Order: sequence, then C-alpha cells, then structure tokens
Amino acid sequence: MKFVSSCCALFFLLGGDLFAQNWMPDLGDGRYKNPIIFADYSDPDVVRVDDDFYMVASSFNAMPGVPILHSRDLVNWQIIGHVYDRLPFEKYDKPAHGQGSWAPSIRFHNGLFYVYFCTPQEGLFMANAKDPAGPWELHHVVNVELWEDPCPFWDDDGNAYLVRSKLRADILYLHRMSPDGKKLLDNGTIIFHDEKTQPTIEGPKFLKRDGYYYILAPAGGVPQGWQTALRSKNIYGPYEAKIVLHQGSSDINGPHQGGLVELKSGEWWFVHFQDRGAHGRIVHLQPVSWQDGWPMMGVDIDHDGIGEPVREWQKPNVGRSFQVSAPQTTDEFNTDDPGLQWQWHANPQEEWFSLSENPGHLRLYAVQNLTQNGNLWFVPNLLLQKFPAPSFTVTTKITFNPDQINDKGGMVVMGREWAYIALEKTAHGLQLGLSNGAYDQGYDKTKKTAAIDVQMNTCYLRVHVNDGGDCEFSYSFEGSSFQPIGEPFTAKQGVWIGAKIGLFCITPNISESSGSADFDWFRFN
Repeated sequence: MKFVSSCCALFFLLGGDLFAQNWMPDLGDGRYKNPIIFADYSDPDVVRVDDDFYMVASSFNAMPGVPILHSRDLVNWQIIGHVYDRLPFEKYDKPAHGQGSWAPSIRFHNGLFYVYFCTPQEGLFMANAKDPAGPWELHHVVNVELWEDPCPFWDDDGNAYLVRSKLRADILYLHRMSPDGKKLLDNGTIIFHDEKTQPTIEGPKFLKRDGYYYILAPAGGVPQGWQTALRSKNIYGPYEAKIVLHQGSSDINGPHQGGLVELKSGEWWFVHFQDRGAHGRIVHLQPVSWQDGWPMMGVDIDHDGIGEPVREWQKPNVGRSFQVSAPQTTDEFNTDDPGLQWQWHANPQEEWFSLSENPGHLRLYAVQNLTQNGNLWFVPNLLLQKFPAPSFTVTTKITFNPDQINDKGGMVVMGREWAYIALEKTAHGLQLGLSNGAYDQGYDKTKKTAAIDVQMNTCYLRVHVNDGGDCEFSYSFEGSSFQPIGEPFTAKQGVWIGAKIGLFCITPNISESSGSADFDWFRFN
C-alpha cells in the first residue's frame, strides 16, 4: 500500500491558508526559529546528498513506518515517503504499542540510500533504495532481541562497520559488517561503557573527521539528558567523551539524539529532538562549530565549554532561499491513497478503507472491535497523524452510514488516554456523543461523557487543541456555527509517541457490519 500526498495542489495554490495552523520555522528574513518541526519526529537522523537533505525518524507501531522527509535548507521540510508499508510479523496486525522501528539512521553509500533500525523483539533491519522516496527493499539482517539504535559506517579502507546500543542503554557495541550492509561479520565488541559519567547512553551515530572517529550519542535519559561526543584515533577505541550540548539556562529540555551534517559551504549543523509530552518529540536545529577537535552545538552562553540550544538563528548557508513549507497535514481525499502524513496504528489492510467508492471522500469501513464500548487501545484501523503545532483546530465533514446497532465513526485524539467525538447507531436512532477512554492494565476504561440524539447522518466534527494539550470538541450541522460538547479533555502521549489525531469507524459486534463513514476532508484551518 503506497501512500501519496493528496493535498499537493492545494498546498501550493493556497499555501498561506493551509499553513495557518502549522508551525512555520522560517521567519522569512534569513533567520529561523526552533523547533524546525513542531511534530513528533522522534530520534531524527539526517544525511546530505549533493544539495538535498533527507531525514528519518522512529515510527514504533505506526504504519507505514520510518518517514522520509526532504529539505533543501534544513529548515523547510516535506514528507516524501516511508521506508516500509508494513512489518512482516503477525503481531503488528494489531497495535503493538511501543514496539516497531526504533531510532533509525540514514546514510548514502555507492549510489544507494541505506536506513538501519531495530525492533525490540525482531532485531536488526536494513532497507536500501536508489530513490529516497522509494521503493525501498527491506532486509531482516539479524533476528535478535533487545538491540536498538544501529548506525552503519563505511571506512576509507573499504571496511564496513555498525555501531549500536542495547535496550536499557549504557553500552555501545561495534560490529564488522559486509560491504553491502546485509550481514554482520561478528558478535560485536564493547567500545564504550561508563555509567558514572554517561548513563543511559544510546542512539549512536558514526562519522569520521580529521583522522578521528566520532560517535555522537545521547545520554542521561530522554526528558533531561544531553548530547555526548566520543572520539578516538582507533575505531575500536579507547574513546574519550565530552558533553557538547545540554539544556543549560535554556528552556529546551533534554536536547539530544539526532544527526550531524556538513553543508557544501563548510558549515555544520545538528538536528535533534526535544520531548514535549503530548506533542511528542519535536525537532530542533543547532549551529555547530568545531573547537579543539570537538563539535560545539548551539551556543556556549555561560562559557563552560558546553553548548546550549538556540531559540532563533541565521538559516544554514545553502546558497539561496527556498519556498516556505512544513510537513503535510490537511487532506482533501482527492487522490487514490491517503496523504503521506497519515499512519495506521498497525499493519494496514485493504478492506479498512476506500478512496474510490465515493470519489473525493475517504470511506472507512466499520471494522470489528470486540472490546466493549469502543476501547480504542486495541483497535488497529485508526488512521492518525501527528500534532503539527502548539495549538491548532481540526475540522472534518462526516457522512455516517451504519449497518448494525453500536456501529460508530468519528474523530479521535489518541494516546494512553483518548477522547473521540462520533456518530453512533443506537436502538433508538442516531446519536452524536463524546467518549473518553484510558488504557489501564488491559481493562476497559472507556465511557461516554456526553451525547445528543440527532436526525441527520451528515455533520461537521471539530476539535481545538490548546497549547498544553487541552482538547475542546464541538460539532455543527451546517458547517459554520459550532456547538461545544462535553468537557475539555487533556491529551496524553502514547508509548514512546506523542498524542495523535485522526479518524476511525468500528463496530463492537460479533457479526460483521457493512456500515461505513465517509469523510469529505480533514482540514487544519
């Protein structure tokens, strides 16, 4: 199943309008503001190929997995594809929360793009492609548990290596690798382990400069950690360590885990994430200078030899300016597939949706969910996308065509806790309701908190998300005057991911339903 952007034409024709609720980092005066992407692109890595930059990020249980983003200036980004449509394991046919692809790395070698990632229980994977937009060829390199965060490295003498960490962190390992990147040649050697000064070290990224081997690795944990640089004249070490970026006096917590990239102009830049709770791990860009053979990231404000994140800075010197853009959000559902911004909560199935049954609409079918009351934690056919800004408003137009009692379809804010506004068929007719749910050791904690009887099966559903994650739901039958429903809900992150927003249609019945919900569009406006 190939996802393509369904809003490209409107994106360029109505750019200003469609950007209205997006976070735009390009200030238009040669400067930018952080974050460069106010959305959950966790564990980013970046590579430059000629004049183009490509970014990858973790996907965990979301499918398609490992997004590929493209930029010409490191500030303005667009999604161009994914590394895989689905993972070839039955367990991912249901939501495998917290599993799936962790901390990928991307490199370019001998005319091919390479992406490496691990899953916690299935091991090491490599994908390669001539075109970063795809198609990608996925290889299962090693079937093993508890590996994470791999990064390849091809040395000047032709030897290939792979550095990685392990779950629960603290140790970095180095493996010899076949030149084609498809096979590891040994069991790995411990090259760094110092829990006293660099606890929870993980996410290593390899590079070589001026005769030194460098490994960039976050340490100290996600919310409060820092970025460490290791260096050695010998690839097997010993490695000396230096903290090169920390929060310091800034308000950017845990600045680490990312990719270092050199420009044609000779500038160096570091892309990393910051944990923002329900908004996920958002992406920042730091200038880098080399001092005494170490990368200084951000600005050393208090002169302690460690960089701090910048809030605004001069844009990277790439020789010219490029069109202001941000990762896609709005979808008019006018093409053959959902836009690239969408991900399912598990391996997708063709029978979940159609964009041809009612052209210009996304039809979601009422897929069976045998948990009571619509407990969405176990529902695979949630079509979701990331929160795209500190605050935003999303509106969709739905036409509900139920078959059986308890069929329901609507819009959801999803995480460890969730809330959804949906139309539902009851024994007494149609009902529009707001429901809240939470995952609690597998027990059903979903309940309807507000409901009204309705006569029409077409209506407009809306949610406004405030900075901080408070969500206010409302509805309209004519599309202009919206009425609030229920109490505000505070969004919560999922397992290693931020909260998401999207669409669904389910039935809790044992017998299959022929019901469906048609969505005309999904707009951030």
